[in-house]
Amino acid sequence: MKMSRLKFLAMFVLGFCIGFYSQKAMPVSLIDGVADDTTCMAMNIYFEAGNQPLAGKVAVGQVTLNRVAAKQFPNNVCDVVHQTKEYYTSWKTGLSIPKRGMCQFSWYCDGKADEPLDSVTWIESVLLARRIQAGEWTDITEGALWYHADYTEPYWITNLNQTVHINNHIFYK
Repeated sequence: MKMSRLKFLAMFVLGFCIGFYSQKAMPVSLIDGVADDTTCMAMNIYFEAGNQPLAGKVAVGQVTLNRVAAKQFPNNVCDVVHQTKEYYTSWKTGLSIPKRGMCQFSWYCDGKADEPLDSVTWIESVLLARRIQAGEWTDITEGALWYHADYTEPYWITNLNQTVHINNHIFYK
């Protein structure tokens, strides 16, 4: 089956655009080696809820902002996202690395590279982070500060009140 010239041209242009924007979107934007709040929130959305529908992604972003506003957490997005109980020094690089399993958000200290690989999901996460920070949605988590995947039952939920169950996450305050 032959493809029409117009269809071929349309697919070529679409492929070019996706490739071009993928290259532009992939590097995590850093200012003087430090990520800005939008980038940190986008990373959190990407790694915590990148496979979730819109509501799940928005909910993760709102929990991040709820933590920024709460006194028991750091007062900016990047510090909230990177919060961990314990670090260790890499024997290879000498860098301070978060200890596996000790982070508030599991992706940050799971031992895997923290580079977005799916360009479409990364671009969507950045755009959503901007919209969430701009206050486009009311808080669908009802003030939640914690959440977990619905296929786990962490020890820390016993003294918390469940607020909502959105997609694959259960939220608490």
